[in-house]
Amino acid sequence: MEKQSDDIIEIVDFETKYRTAYRDLNVEWISAYFEMEETDYRMLENPEGYVLERGGFIKVALLNGEPVGVGAMVKMRDPEYDFEMAKMAVSPKAQGKKIGWLLVQSLIGKAREVGARKIYLESNTVLKPAINLYYKLGFQEIEGRTTPYKRVNIQMELALNPTEQ
Repeated sequence: MEKQSDDIIEIVDFETKYRTAYRDLNVEWISAYFEMEETDYRMLENPEGYVLERGGFIKVALLNGEPVGVGAMVKMRDPEYDFEMAKMAVSPKAQGKKIGWLLVQSLIGKAREVGARKIYLESNTVLKPAINLYYKLGFQEIEGRTTPYKRVNIQMELALNPTEQ
């Protein structure tokens, strides 16, 4: 039986030293279920330009100092949504330790901090644990948005209630 209490889990802001982990963790999960697409490559090869320089942010989950999870909030130029939560990945060796939950909580918290009102995400229902997590956190299913991805079969949103308006 594995002792989880000895594990140290930290959620930190993205730094250049995590670029390879950001790419590799996402390629690992996408390739396990789907096919990598052009938009994936663009976002994963240049997270600074695609996410950070456009007003978004990336969080990295460290398990005992090793990057095992990542997630991004991409700034949207959209009247309805402030951010798209994207490129969420947790290494299979770190699953079951609530790392996905902690990552998403951290991303949502940061979005709230910067005044976001609504978050959008795209996924696929084959990813049952992820979809269940999103529902638990209050995301609601929506329809009708265009997507650059072939694999998307569910779109969701989360309305945030910032304390300051």
